[in-house]
Amino acid sequence: MIDVLVVDDDFRVAEINAKYVGKVPGFRVAARAHSAAQALATVQRGSIDLVLLDHYLPDGTGLELVHRMREQGHGTDVIMITAAGDVTTVQTAMRLGALHYLVKPFTFAALRTRLDSYAALRRTVDRVGGRGVAGQEQVDRIFGALRTTPVLSSPGLPTGHSEPTTDLICTVLHRADHPLSAHEVAAETGLSRSTAQRYLRHLEQAGRLRLSLKYGDTGRPEHRYAWVAP
Repeated sequence: MIDVLVVDDDFRVAEINAKYVGKVPGFRVAARAHSAAQALATVQRGSIDLVLLDHYLPDGTGLELVHRMREQGHGTDVIMITAAGDVTTVQTAMRLGALHYLVKPFTFAALRTRLDSYAALRRTVDRVGGRGVAGQEQVDRIFGALRTTPVLSSPGLPTGHSEPTTDLICTVLHRADHPLSAHEVAAETGLSRSTAQRYLRHLEQAGRLRLSLKYGDTGRPEHRYAWVAP
């Protein structure tokens, strides 16, 4: 599990963000903080993997908090979630090592996309880490894991298909380094296998995915899907 610290001065917003995090498989909210001081104290106690960080806090800014964390040697990952949309703040967040920057207001699908790409980054680093030294291919995978998938245009969606669910499945297939079955996609997204299969079939027919067959001992081939770059 990835332990998350949710930081927002608004108690109601912090609760909403925490509920969003709790809906994403593999993530859990370890703590909430409503000031920079509370957040720093929580990080100092350890066990936090990721901070979802607001910029406007009552005792400073989120970026000032990240700067203090780095000065104290805390490499805890950060995703900014804030109404601050000025370019200077965005650039400073990048320079301090924020992995994503999500501007309020946002949807659950938008946050889930960022969390899923963060989880993909951790898995990629774990796989590469065992080899000691990363070559260019491994480095490209690490950096590529944080890319999010372009939104699939809605006009082509059939009745009963939602855009956020389509985007979520596209994200999973886009970052996978091998074809996935409907069962694997369902496990990655938290959807039922039948729902995943329905969306995969549509995306394959729309030319977004490539279908291949994997034959096993039972004689019945397993359908596997791979992302096709637009």
